[in-house]
Amino acid sequence: MIDFKVTYKSKKSNARIGILKTPHGEIETPSFVGVATQAVVKTLTAQEVKKANSQILIANTFHLHLKPGEQYLKKAGGIHKFMDWDRPLMTDSGGFQVFSLGFGRDHGVGKILKEKSDLVIKSGKKPKNVKITEDGVFFRSPKDGQKLFIGPKESIKIQESIGADIMFAFDECTSPVADYFYTKKSLEKTHRWAEICLKSKKTDQALYGIVQGGKFEDLRTESAKFIGSLPFDGFGIGGEFGDEKHTMTDMLGFTLPYLPYEKPIHLLGIGHLEDIPEIMKAGIDTFDCIVPTHYARHGVAFTSEGRLDMRKSKFLTDKNPLDKKCGCETCQNYKRNYITHLLKADEITGLRLMTMHNLYFFNAYVEKLRNDIKKGQL
Repeated sequence: MIDFKVTYKSKKSNARIGILKTPHGEIETPSFVGVATQAVVKTLTAQEVKKANSQILIANTFHLHLKPGEQYLKKAGGIHKFMDWDRPLMTDSGGFQVFSLGFGRDHGVGKILKEKSDLVIKSGKKPKNVKITEDGVFFRSPKDGQKLFIGPKESIKIQESIGADIMFAFDECTSPVADYFYTKKSLEKTHRWAEICLKSKKTDQALYGIVQGGKFEDLRTESAKFIGSLPFDGFGIGGEFGDEKHTMTDMLGFTLPYLPYEKPIHLLGIGHLEDIPEIMKAGIDTFDCIVPTHYARHGVAFTSEGRLDMRKSKFLTDKNPLDKKCGCETCQNYKRNYITHLLKADEITGLRLMTMHNLYFFNAYVEKLRNDIKKGQL
């Protein structure tokens, strides 16, 4: 189980400082949650992730079910022992894959549209590669095409075998181009699944319910009221957030007031650097995002000077660290010229050094914002 306590409330916004205690230690919130999809932050060891000051990670239930299979994690003594991570850890439910392998793949869209779209998913429309039923979802494995089924009961059973501190209820993550009626029908299903998840849970792991409803204010409010009334240990805010950044902050504004104040709230899959202050000011306690690690693997470093594309040849003559103000091991030991050489030579060490830096940078940025809250500046 977990214990959560708000220790400070901002007078300027809805931001708050808290302590989230889990069986594997406690974290200070708000906190960035690093993504360890397959029980690993890509290219890094657990010890290196710790050196980047990560307090907590989130792994992917769907992918761990595919490989190696939750039975192997259970035999290993749980995911913490399996990956040598002794700090708090979450597992998502597999609900995001309902979208990413379904309409997300069909239409080539993410949770926030990068540009306006004429696409519309109407009630009754079905994705090509997943079959969504009242009981759960039939997937085609991206590994070998094998047909598999995950519903609320199955998701909880898998997550219990994986053994994370915090689990999430199974849901349908809707597309940003889903219309009102599709989203409403999907929401009703998610609510039914939430109740089944609670009834299916057999361990003392914490379980978060997930608020859905897309970009529609009344559906988000309805979902927050319903999910917030159920005996979950915390809450996740999932789904899509329209085609404009402000839609996300608007959505948080009419969702969070209906969730129990005394319980932790997690924002699923959102965390671009420019989003983080608004996320924290809204009152979010934890949030996960692949941005720092994904961008690192594409040669982009986040620095106090802004983003740097380290694949550019101009950095081959640059003897400065990635960021003079950064305390990460990469910046303390290596220069831009060397990192650019490694990236151009397709050496895995280049990706490792970039990932260590970006993860450290994000964690340091969130720590700075936490201090700003304590100082009354956020």
